Amino acid sequence: MRTDRCGDLRLEDQGRTVTLCGWVGRRREHGEHLAFVDLRDRSGIVQVVVDGAADLRSEYVIQVEGTVRQRPNDTANASLATGDIEIDAQKVTVLSAAEPPPFPLDDRTDIDETLRLRHRYVDLRRARMQRNLAVRAQVNSAVRTAMEEQGFIEVETPMLIASTPEGARDFVVPSRKEPGSFYALPQSPQLFKQLCMIGGVDRYYQIARCLRDEDLRADRQFEFMQLDAEASFVNQEDVLAFISYTVASATESVTGQRPGEIPQISWLEAQERFGSDKPDTRFGMELVELTEVFAGTEFRAFQADCIKGIRIPGGADLSRNRLDDLTEQCKQWGAKGLVWMRVEADGLNSPVAKFLTDNEQSALRQTMEAQEGDLLFLVADERPAVRHILGLLRIEMGRPPVTEGGLNFLWVVDFPLFEGIDEAGNPQPAHHPFTMPHEEDLELLASGDLLNIRSQAYDLVLNGWELGSGSVRIHRGEIQQQIFSLLGISPEEAQEKFGFLLDAFRYGAPPHAGFAFGMDRLIAILAGEENIREVIAYPKTQSGADPLTSAPNPIDDRHLEELGLRVLPPRQ
Repeated sequence: MRTDRCGDLRLEDQGRTVTLCGWVGRRREHGEHLAFVDLRDRSGIVQVVVDGAADLRSEYVIQVEGTVRQRPNDTANASLATGDIEIDAQKVTVLSAAEPPPFPLDDRTDIDETLRLRHRYVDLRRARMQRNLAVRAQVNSAVRTAMEEQGFIEVETPMLIASTPEGARDFVVPSRKEPGSFYALPQSPQLFKQLCMIGGVDRYYQIARCLRDEDLRADRQFEFMQLDAEASFVNQEDVLAFISYTVASATESVTGQRPGEIPQISWLEAQERFGSDKPDTRFGMELVELTEVFAGTEFRAFQADCIKGIRIPGGADLSRNRLDDLTEQCKQWGAKGLVWMRVEADGLNSPVAKFLTDNEQSALRQTMEAQEGDLLFLVADERPAVRHILGLLRIEMGRPPVTEGGLNFLWVVDFPLFEGIDEAGNPQPAHHPFTMPHEEDLELLASGDLLNIRSQAYDLVLNGWELGSGSVRIHRGEIQQQIFSLLGISPEEAQEKFGFLLDAFRYGAPPHAGFAFGMDRLIAILAGEENIREVIAYPKTQSGADPLTSAPNPIDDRHLEELGLRVLPPRQ
């Protein structure tokens, strides 16, 4: 039906007779009969000159036959790739009439998100969405190519599986064949990719659809896509090299530039410097250790396990109302309080300055490299709480928009194996229970010093977003059983939950390690979007609803009976 796409025509095509198809965008009348029509398809926009265009309305689908000609110099449009040419239409055919769209399709108008998603098929026509979906396709293609260049093969894993503990709630599917029994939709292909290693696949990858029933936010949807990878006979550095190469290829496919070597930082250093295990390193405001500065202080609020601060350059002009709001925000994050200090020429201006000695104030300014006009924030509490609160405050005060500051990839390594101790005295795993402890820390498993055991786990971070995580897996039965025992998982319970994997280990499991990262998150940042919904064709709203199809919705009684289900009355 067409010889060319709208956005592909250039000055060198002048004189050609072409046939184009697309949607009518803007229409501008010129005299009594002549009109200039913007014809749009996925490739872009081209101007069509039509004699007698009165019956062409916005979003009509038309076919145009005409000749490519150069625009007069004073009418060229430098903002369009096709701005040097136009189509002199000889024949226009209306393929489909259209009602007025429910919202403007230009990117200059803010549109209610629910309205956009209810009419997503119209929203997808906008240049922003077309661009984002094109970026998504580029990244998917680059990722597949990069993995295959490194010897990985793509293997599909099942969508209907048994429920396994993954850290989030499963979406479940009732079985019609076995009423009262359920499948679970995969939170990740974790166990299946490990089984691939036992099966000799050696290097597996998949761009996998995963589903988790957890609250939605800017970087999280119920269903999401992740690059899932696993390899045999590799160590941590091998995996980091595989994924770094793949991420660099994906980035280059969009930006045209290949990022350099991705730096590494330990989990402990990330917490101490940035108060986060997914630090945004595009800006400073690092946490400064002040515990020694106030080691002998008389100020009771600073007689704490840990004191840290952050410096806001030029922030002294922040209003008192804003400072009070930030103090209240920190309390909501769990702080006992927030101390602020304006740095002035003759000292520190703060409600607590009178409680600090001259030596303490001098040491504080020197340690924080404070300059006149700066604002200092200090928090005193237990060390994890101090890091957490100041980490959030740092992001609140300094995080730039996603499109600014470049792309700062970072590997965070040496995560703790356990993140705490529960009420029953059992350690809580920081990752899944198949994560291999650091070889140097294996002896600590029997010592009781569990919270100082490092794992061979690693995260990839980009501009403060956790792209994904991975680990070296336990493949030795005695270590796996030791971990299960520490977690309070009996052999019977382990067999019930993970039996098919543990049984497979008995038949020769190679050393293996893997990784998975969220494709939606990487694509969103590369596309310059703050929310992954903008790079997904059909996302859910923040509440988890789908305005397009009205899901979730009830199913009829006959279907419930077929599945052996009965719906409880609504909670009062």
